[in-house]
Amino acid sequence: MKQTMEDFEIVTLKAQLTKLEKENEMLKFKLLQHENILEGALDAVAIFDENMKFIDVNSAACHMFQLQKKELCQKSLYDFLSLIPKNQLSEVMEAIYQDDPGRNELIVKLENGQVKFLEISVRKQAINGYDLAMIKDVSFKKMLERERTINEQLFKDLFHRAVDGIVIFDQDGAFIDANGSFCTSFEINKSQLNSFVLGDFIDEPDLYKLDRLWKMLKENGSAKGELPVLLRNGSKKVFEFTTTSNIINGFYMAIMRDITEKRSMEMKLYKSEERFREVFENAIDAIMIWGKNGQIQKVNQAASRTFELSETELVQRNILDFVDQNSVSFQRVKKEYFETGAIREELLFHMPNGQNKELEFTSKMDILDGHHLTIFRNVSERKRMEKVLRESEHKFRNIFNASMDGIILFNNNYEIIEANPAARKILNLSSSDIKSYKICDILFSKMDDLYQEEELDFYEAKTKETIYTLSNGAEKILEISLKHHINEDMNLAVFRDVTEKRELEEQLRKSDTLNVVGELAAGIAHEIRNPMTALKGFIQLLEGSVKDDFSMYFNVITSELSRIESIITEFLILARPQAIKFSEKDLSIIMKETTELLNAQAILVNVQMILDIEDNLPLIYCEPNQLKQVFINVLKNAIEVMPNGGQIDVKIKQKDEDNLLVSITDRGSGISEDKIKRLGQPFYTTKERGTGLGLMVSYKIIEEHQGQVDVESEEGKGTTFHIMLPIRQ
Repeated sequence: MKQTMEDFEIVTLKAQLTKLEKENEMLKFKLLQHENILEGALDAVAIFDENMKFIDVNSAACHMFQLQKKELCQKSLYDFLSLIPKNQLSEVMEAIYQDDPGRNELIVKLENGQVKFLEISVRKQAINGYDLAMIKDVSFKKMLERERTINEQLFKDLFHRAVDGIVIFDQDGAFIDANGSFCTSFEINKSQLNSFVLGDFIDEPDLYKLDRLWKMLKENGSAKGELPVLLRNGSKKVFEFTTTSNIINGFYMAIMRDITEKRSMEMKLYKSEERFREVFENAIDAIMIWGKNGQIQKVNQAASRTFELSETELVQRNILDFVDQNSVSFQRVKKEYFETGAIREELLFHMPNGQNKELEFTSKMDILDGHHLTIFRNVSERKRMEKVLRESEHKFRNIFNASMDGIILFNNNYEIIEANPAARKILNLSSSDIKSYKICDILFSKMDDLYQEEELDFYEAKTKETIYTLSNGAEKILEISLKHHINEDMNLAVFRDVTEKRELEEQLRKSDTLNVVGELAAGIAHEIRNPMTALKGFIQLLEGSVKDDFSMYFNVITSELSRIESIITEFLILARPQAIKFSEKDLSIIMKETTELLNAQAILVNVQMILDIEDNLPLIYCEPNQLKQVFINVLKNAIEVMPNGGQIDVKIKQKDEDNLLVSITDRGSGISEDKIKRLGQPFYTTKERGTGLGLMVSYKIIEEHQGQVDVESEEGKGTTFHIMLPIRQ
């Protein structure tokens, strides 16, 4: 009995096992079926945990994120949301769980840098406590929407910004919309646009042109042409138009350009051509139009008389038939003409009757369709008379023009008759300008006006110097002599520019002074430095041994000894050549370091230094410590000339591709023009306790840098030092 019960239980268990195995097979089949459906889905499917980490994904998701399944399942969705600001991330993630189609989009950035727009729908805890997400790539859709938006915006911009008028109208010609150019051209307000039709602006005699426009639109779908328009104020305009049908919602669109002025110009041109024809036919001078090969195309009656042939015979000839093509004169004129395209010359022309005529002509190339225009005048008799005069004047003219000295001819009223090229160059005046002056106003303007003409007699056959002021204010020293009555009502002034000669003499004197200063400087510096060393040493010893508080006196003594040593150092710069080591440096940094060094001194006297330095300045080759010394000297001078405070402007900019310009401007009392000329000379100073060496050393440093110093000043307003430095040595 017991055995039977056990057998029954075994049979029952086997039956249950068989049933479970079938159910298991069925579940595996359904699982496989679901996996195939999942893998075959076009949209990406992903399973996330509570931290949005990928638990499982299908092939579409791997393709979307461009990662293998194993790699993707090691990632979190947050890894791809770097483009979303952190302060908005939580709000975005909450939105995708709310099943709102308008807010369930994400922008993701893949590991390869690609950006995609995804539409995501999430079901929370849909599978074993995990979240199920359906993801669709809508990047292409976004791109199309963006392009459509851009195209609409471009059309709107084109419509409203177009220079030509654009109007949209219906099949009855009623205006639907128009841009500002159209309203301006038709002189109507946009608010009034809908109350007009196209026919309102067409005059009755021109209505047939409007009918033709409608016919062309219906037959061809487009039309082009010109349309006369009658505005509301009675004025008329002509418009060139291009019209297309069914462009927007079945309406017509026309682009209209105002060509009223163009047509007016064409009419004026036509009238001008009519006037030219009248002038051409009735001109006294011979006029000839000829082609590129020299074949005569058209002549007037005067040309027929000049060349002694009828118009019919003349147009059958070549212009080259009347000249000697082998002559030097012809070859020169031909070369110049084809190089410049226009010429005014004279040549010998051979007439059909054997007579030779000297003709003056003006010729212009390519007046129309490659043709040439030449106007002739018979100057044979005039040439004969000119030849006699020219020969008599030739020798004088050569001497007059070739002279290296300035020569001016003037009459007895001291009015200038003529000046040679050298005179015009020295005085920097054109030929027409120089003839508008009297000789006294140019060469003797420094004299008393009442006695100018009387004092000119003292210059007779004598050489004296006078000062001439150019239009820009610069002065020249002229050496001048006069000769009266060289001809009837004609006098002569001969002069030369000796400014450079006098400047060289002045430089030579300065050079001699500097040589003496240099020799003295070496000896003086050596003799002073030895006792200076002893004085500074004993002062330090006394300062430590004296019990009473005399620090103020010691400070004054030490300061004055340092000042003496500074003067000695500047002396030595004059006495010995300096070993300069150039390197590539940033000028703006040198200037900033200098201003920082002097800032404390400036603050004590309530002076502000304002820097204005251009961006991206190139590096320059220089000796930075020497340039810093120059800037210190100039800035200290600027601070000292403003004891009541003020502002110093320091500007650095690139003047051109080869130079930098440093400008330092103070608001001091300024420097007079005569003192500016002496700046930089040894021992010349405008300060009460100055040595005159600071600026001289500065000028020398800039000169060694192949630079240039210019000083601009206005008394009572201030001074500007312009220091120009080359970028490359």
